[in-house]
Amino acid sequence: MAGKVVDKMKLAEQHSEAMQPQDAELTSHELSRIVDFLRQLRAPFDANMPGGKPDVYFNITLELVDAHLRVNPIDKSGLISLADVPYSTGNRMILKMIEDGLIRQVPRGNGLKTHFLEPSDTLLNTFMDYASYVKGHLAKTFGLRRGMETSEYYFGGSYFASQIISPVRGEDISSINLGDIKFLLNDDNYFIAMRNMWSDFRNDFGKRSSFDLQRLPDLYANTRRTLSEMSPCYDVVAMNMPWLGEFAERGELAPLDDLISDAAINALDFHPSVWGTGNWKGTQYGIPLYCTIEILAARKDLFESRGLAYPKTFDETIAAAREFHNPQDDFYGIAWNGQRGMPIANSFMFFLAACRTTVIDMPLRNQESWSFDTFEKLKLQIDTEDALEVIEYMKQLVEVSPPDIATMDWERRIHYFMSGQTALAYCWTMRAARFEHELSSRVARRVAYLPPPSRRMRRVSAPIGGFLLTIPAYVEPARQKQIIDAIAWMVSPEAMKEHVKNGFPVAPRFSVCADPEALASSPIVSMVDRMARKNELVTWARPPVPEFNLIERTLGEEIHDIVFNGKSPQRGLRDAENRILDAVRSAG
Repeated sequence: MAGKVVDKMKLAEQHSEAMQPQDAELTSHELSRIVDFLRQLRAPFDANMPGGKPDVYFNITLELVDAHLRVNPIDKSGLISLADVPYSTGNRMILKMIEDGLIRQVPRGNGLKTHFLEPSDTLLNTFMDYASYVKGHLAKTFGLRRGMETSEYYFGGSYFASQIISPVRGEDISSINLGDIKFLLNDDNYFIAMRNMWSDFRNDFGKRSSFDLQRLPDLYANTRRTLSEMSPCYDVVAMNMPWLGEFAERGELAPLDDLISDAAINALDFHPSVWGTGNWKGTQYGIPLYCTIEILAARKDLFESRGLAYPKTFDETIAAAREFHNPQDDFYGIAWNGQRGMPIANSFMFFLAACRTTVIDMPLRNQESWSFDTFEKLKLQIDTEDALEVIEYMKQLVEVSPPDIATMDWERRIHYFMSGQTALAYCWTMRAARFEHELSSRVARRVAYLPPPSRRMRRVSAPIGGFLLTIPAYVEPARQKQIIDAIAWMVSPEAMKEHVKNGFPVAPRFSVCADPEALASSPIVSMVDRMARKNELVTWARPPVPEFNLIERTLGEEIHDIVFNGKSPQRGLRDAENRILDAVRSAG
């Protein structure tokens, strides 16, 4: 249903030239906020103006569109009640709108003769045009910058009512000329919200075109090409935490220590291990923007209805998933990352962490600065008994997973759980935030957020992921000083808290995590806070050695062949180690 709404939004942008700008791209959140804005704007007029009364067509249209957006089936009585109009009046209007092709009747099913109501394509598309016009007019009224397109203004979020004040020397970020800074970022829900927030019409920060969002594999490839070619395409690059060693070791990132000392960035406000994800051999190369934790999400309502305890071990996870697995009804036990390449490689490394081990023989402690010997001196831990147990666990997971598990990535596993098709899902906390905040979610307020299961009740190890903001080494020093001020504003407590309040639950700063409003904003925040106090969050699950991408790429192929293509586990793990070592030797 959510995909259908997005498609209709795109269609809406092609209609109604009279209502400019028709090309404003609306998210479902924006459209819902606009519906509520129109509802709140009209109600006082109807209630207080002499002779004022509800507009039947207007109210029915608003409530019908809102119900459609929230994937909340509505019948005639419910629609008339929400529209707050007399039943007879509302009934006549609905019948006329059905006759005019503006409302579609959808049978309830199960032999019932009654219907749900939903907007026709014509009504929905026309309303999208109207909402785009409202958004554009408000943007221009309240200060849309010259040269900006309406689509570059984001309607929504609590920051709409109050400007975030930059901590950079107490000045507002809009007083600094930052419009030409180019960003290369990951294409996830946090960076999308960040782009929308920072390209808001009130901040002279830059157009949406300044923010290049790319899928994780593409982000790595473009980062490597851009930095190695010294091509000045970007001023700020979002660095996946385990990639740091590769790019810092090659000298392709600008050292930030001197810049930080002159900027409004307080390293002591960051958790030391999270701050350390940006430190290579004693030098800071990246500033943590957000961190996210790999956890297990469970359908609280289903577990409670059967009186089941939440799983804490591999065996308990399989048993719980089997309890709910019912493929005949398109319902499955668990969703996880099984896609070939990066997704399944990360699953393998995270399951190894649950066994209190990792792919390299190294101390299992979070580092405040990463440093490794030359790779030839490191001992790989891939062809091991722990790895064989992880493979066996993954094969058992396949038996209670959706049929397309061999191609399931981060987005797909979230979709399965959020649409109510699985009882369990491994997920990042940043993406899990969508369970409560996405309008189309069928599991809101029905989710228990759990630490990742361990092997045989061992100590919990919840992998930390996330992104660092880095400056390429090719950026001129004078410009680096300008850019670090922008980064300081991005990672400020004010900006991070605003994101937490708007549904992104994990921030790497003590001041944000300790804020009562932030803690109250999501059950994930308090759960992660408890895990942090127990020292259960680990940064070593994906060690940022310079050869990390080689390890990840090789595991992504070999583990997939073992789990899905019948390759012997012993042979596949041995081949993985040998391929990595051979590649390192060949590279000199």
